[in-house]
Amino acid sequence: MFGPAWPTVYRRFAQWSRDRVWARLHRVILDELGARGELDWSRCAIDSVSVRAAKGGH
Repeated sequence: MFGPAWPTVYRRFAQWSRDRVWARLHRVILDELGARGELDWSRCAIDSVSVRAAKGGH
């Protein structure tokens, strides 16, 4: 078997998500690209979550 076991991968991913490692890494990358003038903000996407309205009253 090569690489880590899936339970290890899941635990590490979950811990890094709780610790906001991914958000910090994303920010570092954006800052670095911005400092180099390599960001093109003319094309960007805003992500959102859609939630179905509860049935019943208005």
